[in-house]
Amino acid sequence: MSFRRVFLTMRRIMQQLRHDPRTIALLLVVPSALVGLLAWSLVNRPGNFDALGPRLLGVFSLTVMFLVTSVTTLRERTNGTLERLLTMPLAKAELILGYAGAFGVVAIVQSALVSTLSYSWYGLAHQGIPWRISAVALCAGLLGTAFGLALSALAKTEFQAVQFMPAFILPQLLLCGLMVPVAQLPTGMRNVADVLPMTAAVHAITPAQTTSYYAEQFAVMVAYIVVALIAGSTTLRRRTK
Repeated sequence: MSFRRVFLTMRRIMQQLRHDPRTIALLLVVPSALVGLLAWSLVNRPGNFDALGPRLLGVFSLTVMFLVTSVTTLRERTNGTLERLLTMPLAKAELILGYAGAFGVVAIVQSALVSTLSYSWYGLAHQGIPWRISAVALCAGLLGTAFGLALSALAKTEFQAVQFMPAFILPQLLLCGLMVPVAQLPTGMRNVADVLPMTAAVHAITPAQTTSYYAEQFAVMVAYIVVALIAGSTTLRRRTK
C-alpha cells in the first residue's frame, strides 16, 4: 500500500471535479437547496422541520454521493481511464481509497455546508447535538460513496448506474424509519430495516438516546463503509469488457 499513490489519485479526482461545475452543483448546491425547500414548505407547520430535517440531512447526502460516485467511476471505466491506470503500479485498493478519499473530502464540505445552512438560515432547532448531526451527514455521504464505488462495477452504462438508485435507495427510504417508525413495521420488514445502512443514519440522529446507542449506530455505518470499499476493490476489473 502506497499512500503517495492514494494521494495522487485523490488529487486527480479533485482536479477533475474542480473543472466540472455541474457535478459540484449537484454535490453541494442541490442538497442545500433541497433542505431549504423542505424548510420553506413546512414554514406554516411549526416543529415539523425540526423533526424531519435532521433525518433528511443524512438521506440527501447518501443519495447524492451514491449517484455521483457511481456515475463518475463508471464514466472513467468506460472511457478506459481506469484500465490505463491499472496498467501502472497502482493496486486496486489504492485506487478505491483514492476515490473514497476524494469524495470523502467532498462529503465533508457537503455536510458542513448543509448543516451550517440548516442551523442558521433555515432555522433548524433540534434536540440533538449539532456536531453529531453533521457527523451523521458525513458518514451518510461516505456510505453513498462506498456503495457507489462497489455497485458501479455491476453497470455497463451510465444509464444502468442511475437505475441502481431506485433499486438501492428507494427501498431504504421506505424502511429506514423516515416515513413509518421501524418499530411499527411488520416483523419481516422490521428485520430487514434493522440491517439497512440508511436506518443506522436515521437512528443516529434520533434524540434522547444513550451514548452507547449512538456509538452503535455509528459503528454500523462505519462497518458498511469498510465492507463496501472492500467489495469495490474486489469487484474492480483490470480490463474493460
